[in-house]
Amino acid sequence: MSLISQNALQKRRLEKIGADDGSDEDFGSPVAMDAEIGKGAKLKNHNKEKKKKRAKVLEAQQNKEEEEMRQLESSLFGALYAPPEFGTEIGSEVAPGKDAPLFFTDRSAADGVDDLPIYEEDLDYEDEEDEMGNKERKPVWVDEEETTEVDILKVARLRKLRKEADEHLISGKEYENRLRAQHAKLNPFTGWADMDRKAPLPGASDGESDDEGGVDDILRNNDELVVKGTAKLLPGMLEFSRLVDANIQETSSGPVNSVQFHRNGQLMLAAGLDKHLRFFQIDGKRNPKIQSIFIEDCPVYKASFLPDGSEVILSGRRKFFYSFDLVHAAVSKIGPLTGREEKSLESFEISPDSKTIAFIGNEGYILLVSSKTKQLIGTLKMNGSVRSLAFADGGNQLMSSGGDGQVYHWDLRTRKCIHKATDDGSLAGISLCTSQDSSLFATGSTSGIVNVYKRDDFLGGKQKPLKTIENLTTEVGEMKFNHDAQILAISSRKERNGMRLVHIPSFTVFQNWPGPRFSLHYPRCLDFSPNSGFLSVGHAGGKVLLYKLHHYQNA
Repeated sequence: MSLISQNALQKRRLEKIGADDGSDEDFGSPVAMDAEIGKGAKLKNHNKEKKKKRAKVLEAQQNKEEEEMRQLESSLFGALYAPPEFGTEIGSEVAPGKDAPLFFTDRSAADGVDDLPIYEEDLDYEDEEDEMGNKERKPVWVDEEETTEVDILKVARLRKLRKEADEHLISGKEYENRLRAQHAKLNPFTGWADMDRKAPLPGASDGESDDEGGVDDILRNNDELVVKGTAKLLPGMLEFSRLVDANIQETSSGPVNSVQFHRNGQLMLAAGLDKHLRFFQIDGKRNPKIQSIFIEDCPVYKASFLPDGSEVILSGRRKFFYSFDLVHAAVSKIGPLTGREEKSLESFEISPDSKTIAFIGNEGYILLVSSKTKQLIGTLKMNGSVRSLAFADGGNQLMSSGGDGQVYHWDLRTRKCIHKATDDGSLAGISLCTSQDSSLFATGSTSGIVNVYKRDDFLGGKQKPLKTIENLTTEVGEMKFNHDAQILAISSRKERNGMRLVHIPSFTVFQNWPGPRFSLHYPRCLDFSPNSGFLSVGHAGGKVLLYKLHHYQNA
């Protein structure tokens, strides 16, 4: 073996031994010492550095394990190495190579008396806490709407949102709030949809009003404190104004046969031959549509609320009729009535107590139906044909008239006729209506004559009417007293503008109604709002005209 190969073998052995046991012996051969002396010195320095690094790693690992054991013992058995200090955590690190203090000063023994020295480290720590608490946190992200500005002066329709005349730019958040406020202003609270809302008691005293929040209610609205509705209406000229049509948002495609206000004065129904039942919220400005219901197999000849406001009854020239539940928004088909062969139930009246529905039947029969069960509960029989019905005495009595020209009074508790008398000058009675307190009633005939009677006098045998009104020249269609019986509205379907308003105390017609500027077309139905503030008229053109009667302040 040559000397060169021997030196290479010795070099590899040297590297292996130095890596295994860290030996720093020199195995160099004197024969090749001059050639390998430089390499041997470098290898020796490399081994020393390697030892130092390994020692540091072992020492750091040992310290870490000791610290973990110390923290584990402290969490399990308490702080064994150092007593807890105020403002430090249990797991706080102890500087390596530094022993824990054997005792500490208890500063809480003074019981609130400031007789202990103040330490600078405590003051510094409190200052740091105050700075951390007062320092505001930076937001993670910024909403673009908060930084957006809207120019409400630039767009004409946004100028109404200004609070000051020179207001120009507002933030996006403020713009949203003002839009919401404007929406709430244009769309007031729909009280008719609140089933739990309690109406104020009419006879409540001042003390009771205050207890129930009456003063707050006055301050929350802008109604007039002095209401003129209790004053007497004067004859001659009627103060009224034409408002936006009640069904302006959806007019009927056929003649309107029924209009009626809900008892709250805000909701109104309109129905006709286009087979639609529509509801509108009446405010006199926009009159938004609430709902529209299509009745596929029944052109509506009459639709009416139950007086309690929970249901609508619809009928036409069919042997069945419909019921619409306002609470559950459900339509029910009822009929034919058991044991009856009527092919048309187009005309009916509902009792003021919401218990009975009276339909006009064939051959002088009046069909009494329960409004709760929708079943036939009895019949009444006239001598002639029945043409009109009207309830009186709170629903205990029923009036009827027809082809024999007589007026019948029926007691619904005994199902018997208690009075019958001839309508003065009438050949055939086709229309009847009573005042809200049943003290007055009016009859209409085919000749256009309207007779107004005092009901007690008529039942007592006095058959002479209080007044005969001859302002209509064609057969009378619909008649209606307003809530305080100071106005009687009469109409005829066969005459253009065939509608008159009669001042009842004087029994004279208001001269300025309907006026030269307004056309009523061919009126087919009419109704007053519960407090007579509004008057609606439905005509053959499919519109429902709306009027404001200024004498009455509330709808």
